[in-house]
Amino acid sequence: MITLKYFASLRSIAGKEEEQLDLGAESTVQKLSETLIKTTPQIGEMIQGKKILVSVNQDVATLDTVIHDGDEVAFLPPFSGGSQ
Repeated sequence: MITLKYFASLRSIAGKEEEQLDLGAESTVQKLSETLIKTTPQIGEMIQGKKILVSVNQDVATLDTVIHDGDEVAFLPPFSGGSQ
């Protein structure tokens, strides 16, 4: 079981802040996105299109990042702003 956490506007898209998902013993962010396309298509497509930041155990992840049972995966929308 892995824990998925949705932040900011992604909470509204997913309709929840957090959920548990069983992907088996080992998977990848790519496979997770393919699973999410079936239940939350917009989130899955955003992951594949690299439109949102994905972290696994608080480390920035790529589509090839391995996800293990017990990991926490967080989804963060793009950020803008800053100062010059």
